[in-house]
Amino acid sequence: MTAPVTAKSADTRSTQATPLNVKLKVHPVILAGGSGTRLWPMSREQHPKQLIGLLGDDSLLQSTTHRLDGLEAGYPLSGQLVVVANEEQRFTTAEQLRTSGKPTRLILEPAGRDTAPALTVAAMSIAAQDEDGIMVVMPADHAVTDGKGFQAAVSAGVQHAAAGHIVTMGIVPTRAETGYGYIRVGAALGTTEGVGIDSDGESTENIVVRQLDRFVEKPHLELAQRYIESQEYWWNSGIFIMRASTWLKAIRHFQPAIYEACEAAFAGGKSDGDFFRLQRDAFSASPSNSIDYAVMEKLSGDQRAASGVVVPLQAGWSDVGSWDAIWDISEKDADQNVARGRVMFEGATSTFAHSEGRLIACVGTQDLVVVETPDAILVADKSRVQDVKKIVGRIRNDGGAEAANHRKVHRPWGNYDSVDTGERFQVKRIVVKPGARLSLQMHHHRAEHWIVVRGTALVTRGEERFIVSENESAYIPLGVTHRLENPGKMPLEMIEVQSGSYLGEDDIVRFDDTYGRQ
Repeated sequence: MTAPVTAKSADTRSTQATPLNVKLKVHPVILAGGSGTRLWPMSREQHPKQLIGLLGDDSLLQSTTHRLDGLEAGYPLSGQLVVVANEEQRFTTAEQLRTSGKPTRLILEPAGRDTAPALTVAAMSIAAQDEDGIMVVMPADHAVTDGKGFQAAVSAGVQHAAAGHIVTMGIVPTRAETGYGYIRVGAALGTTEGVGIDSDGESTENIVVRQLDRFVEKPHLELAQRYIESQEYWWNSGIFIMRASTWLKAIRHFQPAIYEACEAAFAGGKSDGDFFRLQRDAFSASPSNSIDYAVMEKLSGDQRAASGVVVPLQAGWSDVGSWDAIWDISEKDADQNVARGRVMFEGATSTFAHSEGRLIACVGTQDLVVVETPDAILVADKSRVQDVKKIVGRIRNDGGAEAANHRKVHRPWGNYDSVDTGERFQVKRIVVKPGARLSLQMHHHRAEHWIVVRGTALVTRGEERFIVSENESAYIPLGVTHRLENPGKMPLEMIEVQSGSYLGEDDIVRFDDTYGRQ
C-alpha cells in the first residue's frame, strides 16, 4: 500500500497543495450505465444517450474517454480506462471504446444497481493493482465545452483527494433549475495555487475550494429560486475524485450491504475477452443506490470514513439530461433557433428541431422541441421536456418497441433496420461488418429470403455452404439451421424478407455464437 500523503485537514482550511507523491496514479473511471429516457426518441433503453452523437460525430462516451488527455495534476495519469457499463450494451460500448485507442477494462453490470455499486466495483478493480489510486469518476453522458477549465478543476480536486478527502465538482448555478441536485457549500478552504485557467488559457490562482456542507435533492421551482438567491448552493455535477481506498472505506462504513455484495460479485467475476463479468447473483443482490444518497449525503454528519470538499467547475458543463439542455449548449441562429438535419424555420423563435431524415418545417413556433427519428416524433414545449420520461413509461407499459429500440438495431456483427412490416411479413436491411458472422441458428415460425445488394455473403443452410454475390439471393426454409457470414473486406449489405406466423426476435434457437449469446 502506498504511504498516505500528508496534508492539512480540510477542517484547518489549508490553502496549501498536497505534497507530490509520484507513486500515486490518477485513474480515469467512466460510469456508462445510464438510460437517458428524457432524451427520447433518440435515446432508447438499448441504445442510450451516452452511445449517441448528440453534439457531434463522437458519442458522449467517446468524448469522455479523452477528457483527461494531457492532464497535469502532479501525479502520473494511468493509461488504462476503467469503464462500468450495462451488459446489454456491451458490444456497442466496447466498439466505441476501441476508437479511443486506450487500453480499457470494461466491467459489465448484469443488472442496473445505480451509481454507488458501479463505483464500488470500479474502486475494487483499481485497488487490486493500486490500492491508493486516485479515481476521477466521470459519467459517460455529460458534455464539457472547455477542456482546459475542466482539467484545471480536476487538478485542484486531485490534490485534495490525495489527502484523503472525497471531492465533488460543483457548478455555480446560472438559473433556478429543478432538474439538478444541489450541494450546499461551506466555508472556503483557500485558493489552490497555479491550477486555474483564465479566458486566455493562462494559469491563474482562482480556484477556491470549499467545505462540503450537505447534498440536497432536486428542488421544486420556488425552492430552487431561494437556493440561487442565497448563493450557498451549487449544482451537483455528478463528477467525483477520491482514492480507491477512501471510497471503499466510506461505502463499507455507510452501506455495508452494498460493499459486501460488490465484494462477492468482484471476487466471483471472470474475464471474458474484452469484458470483466461480475458474478450475476451477487451483484444483483446489492441494494440499488446512488453515490449521492449512499455516501455523499451522509458525509456532513459523519466524517469518520471521510470528509467532503467541493471544487467549482467552470468548464461549459452540461449533464445533457434533456432537450432544453441540448438547446442551451448548441449554437443558435439570430432568432435563438437550433437546427439539426433537414430543418426549415419561418417566423420561429427559441425552437429546437432535430431531423434524422425527413424535412421538419417550423412555422411561427416558439419555445418548442421537435425531434424526428424513423419510427417516432417528439413535439414538446421546452418548459415540459422533463416529462418526456413519462411518455417513455407509457410506451413501455403499452408494450411498444419504441421505448427500448430504434428501428435500426445495433448488433456485435453489424446492424439491421426494419424498413417495413405487415401481417405475416417483415422486411429488414442488414449490414454485416467485414469478417463478422451471425450465430448458427434456426427459427420455428418463419422462413427468410436473403438478397445481396453489396458485398459477398457466405451462407450456411443445413449441410450446405455457398457464396451469394451481389444481385443474387438465397432462401432459408422454416426450421432449417442457417448462418450468415461476411468473408470479404467491405461491409455486406442485404435485404431480408421474413414470412411466417410469428416474426419476433425471440424466435431464435442458437446452436453456436461467436459473441456468447444464448
